Amino acid sequence: MANSLVRQKFGAAAADYAASTVHAAGPSLARLVALIETKPTWRVLDIATGAGHTALAFAPKVAKVTATDITPEMLAETRRLAKERKLGNVVTAQAAADDLPFPDTSFNLVTCRLAAHHFPSPKAFMREAARVLIPGGTFALVDNISPDDQGLAAAYNAFEKLRDPSHGRCLSLAEWSGLIQGARLTIEASEVIDQDIAFDPWVKRMRCTPSTVTRLRDMLHTAPLSELLRPRDTDDGLTFTLREAIILTRKQPT
Repeated sequence: MANSLVRQKFGAAAADYAASTVHAAGPSLARLVALIETKPTWRVLDIATGAGHTALAFAPKVAKVTATDITPEMLAETRRLAKERKLGNVVTAQAAADDLPFPDTSFNLVTCRLAAHHFPSPKAFMREAARVLIPGGTFALVDNISPDDQGLAAAYNAFEKLRDPSHGRCLSLAEWSGLIQGARLTIEASEVIDQDIAFDPWVKRMRCTPSTVTRLRDMLHTAPLSELLRPRDTDDGLTFTLREAIILTRKQPT
């Protein structure tokens, strides 16, 4: 049911995500590319690629990138953008994050950016990411994170789910650390950065109804979310700030 809802919501919004500044050129993407020292022989897997922005960012640096997603329309956008950029080493495959159709130890680098909050089982996702990674390989996760306070985290996730019913749950940094360690990966670097979100494009991408937009505005300007997300007027209109974690891990040689 969860995957079906994701396909429905993101299939309709695929072209919007291809053009989304947050996804195509947000600060976490440039930071992720800068942090990982790739090699030209590497095989890379990008899980839940969306419109392929992370896959395409790494493609010029490596031998091959496989971009997976459960939404065919998103994969079509990935192929379109790869063709536009003349990146012939990008292939796509329809696959769920918790059931990857690849053999053990297939990839030097596995990435997942701004998608894991949709996964029905983050634990199964972590298990699969670790499984397909070669010993000594790197797994890199970028996702919006919840605060440690459970009440505030619940309010934040309710806000996200109102805008996008396919939203599962943003985990805290501590929760991700536990799942990563449970998958027998070693955290080598971890940082949290601000991501400013323009409200109007954010609600437009998910085709929110006028009544939902009004409710989201009210929630955004009311405590406790007003203190967490810091809404304010900017040149881009109403803007708020999310927190994104960038976590680099390594699979230890056996």
